Amino acid sequence: MATNIPIGVRTVSSVNPATGEVLRELECAGDDEVIAAVSRARAAQKRWADLSVRNRIAVLREFQRRLLEKKSEIATLITCEAGKPRSEALTTEVLVVLDAARFLIDNSYRLLRDEHLPHGNLAAKLKSGQLIREPYGVVGIISPWNYPFSIPATEALAALVAGNAVVLKPSEFTSLVALELKSLLHAAGVPQDIFQVVVGDGGTGAALIHSEIDKLVFTGSVATGKRIAAAAAERLLPVVLELGGKDPMLVMDDADVDVASSAAVWGAFVNAGQTCLSVERCYVHRNLYQAFLNSCLEKMKKLRVGSGLDPEIDVGPMIHEHQLEIVEEHVRDAVARGARVLAGGTRLPDLGRNFYMPTLLADVTHEMCIMREETFGPVLPVMGFGTDEEAMRLANDSEFGLAASVWTRDKKRGEILARQIHSGTVMVNDVISYFGISEAPHGGMKASGIGRAHGRFGLEEMVRLKYLDSDLMPRMKKVWWYGYGANFARQMEGFLDFQFARGIWKRLSGAMRAAGLVKRRRL
Repeated sequence: MATNIPIGVRTVSSVNPATGEVLRELECAGDDEVIAAVSRARAAQKRWADLSVRNRIAVLREFQRRLLEKKSEIATLITCEAGKPRSEALTTEVLVVLDAARFLIDNSYRLLRDEHLPHGNLAAKLKSGQLIREPYGVVGIISPWNYPFSIPATEALAALVAGNAVVLKPSEFTSLVALELKSLLHAAGVPQDIFQVVVGDGGTGAALIHSEIDKLVFTGSVATGKRIAAAAAERLLPVVLELGGKDPMLVMDDADVDVASSAAVWGAFVNAGQTCLSVERCYVHRNLYQAFLNSCLEKMKKLRVGSGLDPEIDVGPMIHEHQLEIVEEHVRDAVARGARVLAGGTRLPDLGRNFYMPTLLADVTHEMCIMREETFGPVLPVMGFGTDEEAMRLANDSEFGLAASVWTRDKKRGEILARQIHSGTVMVNDVISYFGISEAPHGGMKASGIGRAHGRFGLEEMVRLKYLDSDLMPRMKKVWWYGYGANFARQMEGFLDFQFARGIWKRLSGAMRAAGLVKRRRL
């Protein structure tokens, strides 16, 4: 596609990872452009916030309608730019955003309205308290390439319905999807300055971080997240950080091998393994170990790898060669340390430079990079265990804590084990799909990040909480004000006994000693 970008200007290229075709070359937004975008957003935000929540919900309803109409072409664009099969673009991206809009349409008015706060303290009974939720102002979002539509859209919709303006910096690999999101939102009625996209590279993202935004939502690597947290700390900028995972899958001794193996194959290879919620560590009870491997192997033989635009394809390309090289290095390290490659382990150059065969590794250990570092590719590493206690120890032996899954025929047992796993989410007999449950919060602990997206807690991330207190007796001086006098301490002791002592006689005695508090002279 021809461009008119001046010579010497920084650019990013949108490239189809399956074919290598350059879809479009775009100019990077410089520091001044980012600052100007944030300034425009700030100037426009008050008018947007002054709209009623119901009016903003109406805009989301129109966005949802338009997205449904354009679902096919948006899914195709996602496939062209990110590589995933078109069916996955529909299920893991378009469906997720449509349902996120549904949740906000149905619940935002209730969750954002002022909330009466009752007071239990007798001393505060003559006060009326309210919790008020106010928008931050301008929310900056830096989103990744692996889910270029669902991640920024769900975050932006929550920010917008709460009354914020949004400046989005998408991954340089998937700028076109972000620009399509912008077009949809503007067509639905979001003012142009209320939702803006600044296209660019890491320099553009750094400019957004250091601009006068009021909150930042970042999804990406741990290393980048730590740098962002350090930069945000300089001015106490609030942040939400979703930094990936190394999610364990625990197949207990009573699990259904057929079901669990199907889940492992899908959970490890969906989006070519480029999912923060991928099954990246699989632990199987030794009684089922060989049967589980055999079942995975048989199912993997049926997977079809190729361009995501082909409706028969199950697994598409990786986003770029650098990410593929990380996968290769992890597999080489595992093999060098004793792991067995049961399937895959090689590139597929006949399909293109970014294709890697879905890979099954057996006999892995925690000394291998494949079980310690985020691989983010189509590899399923499997390790055996003997007891529930060993399974818990292995699952929690990670710097990450995003999500996990437990597989057992006994629901109660699964839930007991789930409570022992250190992660933001644990699914019993399913993987990944909670990301599509709009009511469920998404986020982790440890190196997996800070804060939550989606649902009520994701919406709460987009507002400042203010407590409003109104005194119901404005002409009465408060009993705890100055003018203490000799009897004040004795009266207060009586008041404390009246409110908190155990036993009716102690309370009555306290009430008698406190009786003079109201008549006490105050300054």
